[in-house]
Amino acid sequence: MGLLFGIGYVLIIFEESLSFNKSGIALLMAVSLWVVRSIGASLEVVVLELQNATSEVSQIVFYLLGAMTIVEIIDAHQGFKLVTDRLTSRKPKILLWMIGFATFFLSSVLDNLTTTIVMVSLLRRLVPPSEYRKLLGAVVVIAANAGGAWTPIGDVTTTMLWIHGHISTFSTIKNLFLPSSVSLVVPLGFMSLTSEVNEMELKTPPTPLLDYYDQIAPRGKLVFGVGLGALLFVPLFRSLTGLPPYMGILLGLGVIWILTDVIHYDDLERQHLKLPHALSRIDSQGAFFFLGILLSMSSLEAVGILREIANYLNAHISSVELIASIIGVVSAIIDNVPLVAATMGMYSLSAFPQDSEFWQLISFCAGTGGSMLITGSAAGVAFMGMEKVDFFWYFRKVTVYAFVGFGSGIATYLAVRSLSL
Repeated sequence: MGLLFGIGYVLIIFEESLSFNKSGIALLMAVSLWVVRSIGASLEVVVLELQNATSEVSQIVFYLLGAMTIVEIIDAHQGFKLVTDRLTSRKPKILLWMIGFATFFLSSVLDNLTTTIVMVSLLRRLVPPSEYRKLLGAVVVIAANAGGAWTPIGDVTTTMLWIHGHISTFSTIKNLFLPSSVSLVVPLGFMSLTSEVNEMELKTPPTPLLDYYDQIAPRGKLVFGVGLGALLFVPLFRSLTGLPPYMGILLGLGVIWILTDVIHYDDLERQHLKLPHALSRIDSQGAFFFLGILLSMSSLEAVGILREIANYLNAHISSVELIASIIGVVSAIIDNVPLVAATMGMYSLSAFPQDSEFWQLISFCAGTGGSMLITGSAAGVAFMGMEKVDFFWYFRKVTVYAFVGFGSGIATYLAVRSLSL
């Protein structure tokens, strides 16, 4: 099964070269692994394991589908214009910091992929094609990954850890906000001194070329407020009711569905502003990819492969900080979703309780480590595709800054943790 997973993962890594879609590969790999798992084993036991795995995985998929739909309906109403309209500055260095922090906080309530798409689209209207615009795009990638690491709803990996009870809302925000901020501020400080920024300072300062949107759609502010409120309400819903987070996101989705039906009632020209149209625009391929990857990991957990890996690491690496840091570095090469899924299968809550140093570091490292390479995160891949940025340009211009920010964030977390003890 380990060999089968390895082959499948290699195919996922090289999906563009092989012209295969990673979602299809992930689904095929998941089914194949469970078929192999059933060979020679009690069918009743395997079916029970699969049912338990499906129950856990479906919670994440339902949550992601609901959150992505809410984001799409906000975007259809041009709601993000309320944020992006305020990101205009005639000073290149100031603009760089504004873009960084706006992305950082936006990514904390949206996913890093959606935030990157919104912000890079803004940059296209704000700055003409140049090395400076590429650098701003790299800032978006770093900020989106850093912003998603300190809230349970800001990144798929933190959401996975939150839903399964490895981290809690308040403790995550309290302990990871400062390290995540440092992992952004340090690269921003270095990047503001680069030749791309200094050369732009000597030229005509950037001015908006076009508005990001022509105008906000009817009731766009209302939809933005309700949609954002629905996302922020999920942690509160869980604490009040004790029900899984996906129930909270489905509640918010139901509210915004009815709201958009009411405000666009019987208007044929506004059908694209209703939720059924938003459903056609969500990243359903991404949802199937997560489904395939998580089911694959659950099969490896069922046969004990992940436990053997955990035992090996524990025997050879005694420091949990080092293990988490290694996982963060590896996440720059391998997608952080399967890495975190594997980690959850390798280490139990009995070994590392909720909100322990290990799980919080995993959340931080897996989220921010992907910034070190442009292919290390969904945000980086989106930026690469939208701006046609070369892998080696990012490696030469950005990787060192992202790595220093990553290390500084870990050091900040450990320092704060030691002072609080």
